Amino acid sequence: MRKFLKSLAVGVVLATTAFAGAAHADGEKFVWISHGPDSDSWFNVIKNAIKITNEQMGVETEYRNPATGDLADMARIVQQSSAAGVDGIIVTIADFNVLEGPIKDAVAKGIPVVTVNSGTVEQSQQLGALLHVGQPEYEAGLGAGKRAKEAGITSFVCVNHYITNPASVERCRGFAEGIGVDLGNQMIDSGIDPSEVENKVKAYLTANADTGAILTLGPNSAGPSIRAVKDMGLDGEIYFGTFDLSPEISEGIKDGTVNFAIDQQPFLQGSIPIQVLTNYVRYGVAPANSIFTGPGFVTKDNIELVESLAGQYR
Repeated sequence: MRKFLKSLAVGVVLATTAFAGAAHADGEKFVWISHGPDSDSWFNVIKNAIKITNEQMGVETEYRNPATGDLADMARIVQQSSAAGVDGIIVTIADFNVLEGPIKDAVAKGIPVVTVNSGTVEQSQQLGALLHVGQPEYEAGLGAGKRAKEAGITSFVCVNHYITNPASVERCRGFAEGIGVDLGNQMIDSGIDPSEVENKVKAYLTANADTGAILTLGPNSAGPSIRAVKDMGLDGEIYFGTFDLSPEISEGIKDGTVNFAIDQQPFLQGSIPIQVLTNYVRYGVAPANSIFTGPGFVTKDNIELVESLAGQYR
């Protein structure tokens, strides 16, 4: 139950927000809503961060997601959480148009919202959220593209397993501009079925034999793409960059198939929003700016350290 004091005049201007103070009581209830389907192992680190941070902060945060990744289901989860009167909502902006109504409704009810992972700072502000925690996706793609350009890359294919998420397109666009080209038909809508992803990558590389690099946007597209590259005998021959980490990506970095992985530090994305909401609800304080958790690059030089923490903290 929210502990807002409804009629307290507050004379302190907090960073960017004047807030009607809340009484301190342990056990606040939050919900962390993601767009990830049950099959997406990337969110396991998020779940671990939630568990640990709940214990640290003395709160209850429930992780919820649409089982198949259906965004209409995700919007309903936001609505249900708002109707339940939770003390705060943490939510990815997987699709601004689909989620705008439910998120704004929650804010209008006085429920503090922190956006996370997908979306932009500007979108977060439009929704009325306290702040955004995540990785600036265009800038991450741009940094990856500049790294590829230094290696002599001038052409690529972007394997987009979640093309309905605008943030994913920003990753591809940033990479294109980083190597100095416009984003056009280099981006393929791969879907998330592993066999489909693998076959689409093979088909693209067969039809475009001069492709210099592959960029995948997470484990769902990286794993099948790694298998496609190896099956075609291109491992170590074609430049390969990816977002996020998984055991298969780590192995690809070690054996030379994958040149780098971009780590947006999901543990921080799971933990920081809970810390922010807890302090906001209890004491009326919040950071003045959004918080960026990435990008960081994982290569052969640091894979051993990262791998020792993978699945729980990285």
